[in-house]
Amino acid sequence: MSLNQEMWAALVVCFSAVFTQNILLTTFLGMCPFTSVSREVKTSMGLGAAVVFVMTCTTILNWMAYHWILVPLGLEFYRFILFIIIIAAFVQFVEMLIDRYSPKLYQNLGIFLPLITVNCAILGASLFMVIRDYTLIVTVGWGFGAGLGWFLAILAMAGIRQKLNAARIPAGLQGPGITLIIAGLMALAFIGFTGVLG
Repeated sequence: MSLNQEMWAALVVCFSAVFTQNILLTTFLGMCPFTSVSREVKTSMGLGAAVVFVMTCTTILNWMAYHWILVPLGLEFYRFILFIIIIAAFVQFVEMLIDRYSPKLYQNLGIFLPLITVNCAILGASLFMVIRDYTLIVTVGWGFGAGLGWFLAILAMAGIRQKLNAARIPAGLQGPGITLIIAGLMALAFIGFTGVLG
């Protein structure tokens, strides 16, 4: 595959990861922080930006570790352990950066910032990259697109939930009930982009 073809494939995979194969709204990976942190737009933006950064960088690092270390040594079965170690180390780095440069955001995110380590969307992105046998350039598009899709989903959810604060919602639907209904409707909306590039 030529460089131009790989760049085009990375663009298509990125668009697909944001909309039609949104890791949050089609596979429902990363729902715990999605439902918990999406109460305020500002906090959601902070967590979403951290997820974009972590997901993009860790998919690239995990691709390199998998193809340059595990595959040559015939140790592919260690990918889960290695991927989790890389993700945990990188999240620790991001946590220290946010604590240093934005203490208020660090306080608002609270326990959910270190929980990016166990956010199944981050690990899922790396595993999908291996299963689909992406090249390094396509992996960059996939990691960034998956993170951006997660970011857009949590931002949209936070905006909707802030608007719903002024709405009268039946007692049985308040909290997680209405949040999951909105997530389902958002998933239908994002899937509506299917076939746009194909």
